[in-house]
Amino acid sequence: MALVTPELFKLHCSNDPKSHSFPFYSSHIPSSKMAIKTKSSSRRTVISCKSSKEEGAWEEKKDGFVDYDKGEHRVSARVSGLRKDDIPKRYRLRVEGDRWQRDWTISQVVQKILKLNRWEDIEGVLNRWPGRFARKNFPVLIREMTKLGSLEHSVQVFSWMKNQKNYCARNDIYNMMIRLHARHNRTDQARGLFFEMQEWRCKPDAETYNALINAHGRAGQWRWAMNIMDDMLRAAIPPSRSTYNNLINACGSSGHWREALKICKKMTENGVGPDLVTHNIVLSAYKNGAQYSKALSYFELMKGTNIHPDTITLNIVIDCLAKLGQYGKAVDLFNSMREKRAECRPDIVTFTSIIHAYSLCGQIENCKAVFDMMLAEGLKPNIVSYNSLIGAYALHGMHKEALSVFNELKSSGIRPDVVSYTSLLNAYGRSHQPEKAREIFDMMRQNSWKPNLVSYNALIDAYGSEGLLAEAVEVLREMERDGVQPNIVTICTLLAACGRCGQLTKIDSVLSAAELRGIELNTVAYNSAIGSYLSVGEYEKALTLYRSMRRKKVKPDSATFSILISGSCKMAKYDESLNFLGEMMDLKIPLSNEVCSSVICAYSKKGQLGEAESLFTTMKMDGCSPDVITYTAMIHAYNAAENWKKACALFEEMEMDGIQPDSIACSSLMKAFNRGCQPSKVLLLAELMRERKIPFIEATFFEIISACSMLRDWRTAMDLIEVMEVSFSEVSVGLINHLLHFLGKSGKIETMMKICIAVSSPSPDAVSFC
Repeated sequence: MALVTPELFKLHCSNDPKSHSFPFYSSHIPSSKMAIKTKSSSRRTVISCKSSKEEGAWEEKKDGFVDYDKGEHRVSARVSGLRKDDIPKRYRLRVEGDRWQRDWTISQVVQKILKLNRWEDIEGVLNRWPGRFARKNFPVLIREMTKLGSLEHSVQVFSWMKNQKNYCARNDIYNMMIRLHARHNRTDQARGLFFEMQEWRCKPDAETYNALINAHGRAGQWRWAMNIMDDMLRAAIPPSRSTYNNLINACGSSGHWREALKICKKMTENGVGPDLVTHNIVLSAYKNGAQYSKALSYFELMKGTNIHPDTITLNIVIDCLAKLGQYGKAVDLFNSMREKRAECRPDIVTFTSIIHAYSLCGQIENCKAVFDMMLAEGLKPNIVSYNSLIGAYALHGMHKEALSVFNELKSSGIRPDVVSYTSLLNAYGRSHQPEKAREIFDMMRQNSWKPNLVSYNALIDAYGSEGLLAEAVEVLREMERDGVQPNIVTICTLLAACGRCGQLTKIDSVLSAAELRGIELNTVAYNSAIGSYLSVGEYEKALTLYRSMRRKKVKPDSATFSILISGSCKMAKYDESLNFLGEMMDLKIPLSNEVCSSVICAYSKKGQLGEAESLFTTMKMDGCSPDVITYTAMIHAYNAAENWKKACALFEEMEMDGIQPDSIACSSLMKAFNRGCQPSKVLLLAELMRERKIPFIEATFFEIISACSMLRDWRTAMDLIEVMEVSFSEVSVGLINHLLHFLGKSGKIETMMKICIAVSSPSPDAVSFC
C-alpha cells in the first residue's frame, strides 16, 4: 500500500466564514508514524475545503497620491472581489458568451456607478458586471458604496441587488444601509429598513439596534432612541458599550444632559464600564446643555482615572472655557496641545475654536495669526474655519478684511454657505454700510442659497442701526412673505431701531406685532423696549413696561437696571434712580460697571459725594473692576464737588490699574483743574494727550481755551486754532463763541475775523492763521 504524505491532508479554508461547501475525500491513514502495514487498514474521513482563489479577493490594496504643489494627498483602497473565474461554472459560460460583460473589480464598479447621475442607467452598469453572480460580492459592494456616502446611488444599488436571484438577505447589509440613512438624517427610511429586514427573515442584532438608535439620535429624536433601547431589551439582546454610547449621545445632543447622566449611571450599574468615547459624549452633553462649569468639573474627575483625554476631549474643554470667558485658560490648553503633539495633536476643530475664542475677547490680530498657523502646519481649512474668521472680522465691522477672507474661501474651491454670506452681510452692517449689506443679501439668493432667520435679522439690524426704520420694517415684511417667521431677536432689533429714530408710535406697533405673533418678550426684549421709551423721553411708559415685566415674572438683569437708572438720571429723576438701585440690591443682582457709573452720576447730581465714594469702594471690594467709564463718572463727581486734588489722584490710580484714559476722562479732569484754578495743569494734560495720541474732542478744546484765557497764553491758543482749523465747520457755536471771546479779550481782532471767515467759508484751507 502506498503511503499518503501529510501534505495531502492540509485544510485549505475559504476566507468566507459562512461557506458551507465542504467536498469529502477519503484516504488511507497509516496507523503510526512508522507507517507499518497492517492486514486491515483503518479508513478515516477528512473534511477539507477546495483550494480556493478567494484568499486575495477581499484584501484591500491602498493607493496613495500626493500633490506637493497644492499640498494635497489622497489615499484610496481597492478591493477586487470575486471575478469571472471565481463565479460558478453555470454562470461562467453565460458570461463568456456575452461580449458586453466586463470583468471589473468591485472598486471599479463603484467608481463607474458614482460617475453616473442618479437618474442614469446604474442598473445597466451592474448588469454588465460578472461579479453579480457571486453572492459574496454583495456585502462588499454595499460596504464600498456606503463608505463613500452617496445615498441615492447606494439605494439604487441595494434595490437592484434585492432583485437578483442569488441574493440572500443579510444583517450586515441592512446595518450598513441603516447607518448610511442615519448619516443623512433620514430617520423614517432607516426605520423602514429595520422593519423590512424582519420581513426578509433577518433577525436584528445588536449592531442593527445601535445603528437605529444612532439614526434617531442624530435627528434629535431622543425619546424614540429610548424606546428602541427598550425594544432591544425585550428582544433579549444585551446592550453593548456602543449601544449605551449612542443612547447617551442621543440625549446629550438634544440638550437633555440629565437624561444622558441617568443612562450613564445605568450603564455602570449593568456592568458596562465607560470608555473614552463615553466620557467625550458626556462632556459634549454638558456643553450642549450649556452646563460649561459642570463639563470642566467632569473633566477634572476624568483626569483622575486611567483614561487619557484625546483631541476630541480637549476640543470640548476649550469650547467650554471660551463660553465661560476664560480665554486665557483656553489658549494655554491649546499651547500645551501643540507642545505635546504625540499625545493630542490639534486638528481643524481645535484651531477653529481658538479663532472663535480670540474673536470673543476682541483680539482680531490673533485670529488671523492662528488661521495662518493652521495653514503652516499643513491643515486645510474647512468651511467652518473660514466662517469663524469672517465672523471675527464682522463682529468688529472690519468689512475689507472679511471680504478678503470670503474671496479666499471661494478661490480655495469651497462654496460659501448661508453662514458665510450672513457673516459678510453683518460685517457691512456693523461698518454702517446698509446698501452693501443688501447687495450681499441679494447675492446670496442669486447663488441659490435661501436666507435664514439670522440673515434677515442681520439685514434688519444693518438698516436699523443707521436709523432707516422704514427699510428695516420692509425687510420684516419680506421675511414673512418668504415664510420665515420673526423671533425675539427680530423684535429686539426693531425696538432698538425705533429708539434711535425717536418714533414712539413705532415702538408701540412693534410691541403689538410681537404680541399678535405670539412672541413672548424675554429680558433682552424688555430691555430694548424700556431703553427705546426712555430715549424718546417716555418715562411713564418705560416704568409701566418694567412693572409689566415684573408682573409676568420675567427676571430683570443688570442691564435692565442700568437702563432704568441712567434713563432716570438723564431726566433728572435722581431719587427714582436710587430707588432702582435699592430694588436691584434686594434682588441680589450683582453690580456692574454700567450701573455703578449711573448711580455715581446720580449721587453727584444730588451732591452726595460720600455715598458716591462708598459705592465706588464697595464695587472694588466686590470684585467688580472699574473701567474707564466708572473712573470718569467718579472724576465728574469730584469735579462737581470742586475737589480737583482727589480727581487728579483718581486719574493717577486709573493709570496705575492699567486702564488707558480716553478723551472724555481727560476732558473731565481738565474741567476739574479749571474749576480749581489750575490752568497750567490743563496744558500739561494736553501735552500728555498728544504724546499718547489721545484724540482731542470739543470738550477738550473748550477746557484748553479756558485755561489759555486764565493764563493769557494766546500763543498756545493760536497753536490750538491751527489744530482746530480743519474742523471749524463741525464744532459747536458755543465753542466758537468761547474762542472768539478769548481772542477779543487778547486783542487779536484780525485772528477773530479770520476765524469768522473760516467758519462761513466752504473751503477753510483758503484761510491762513499764521
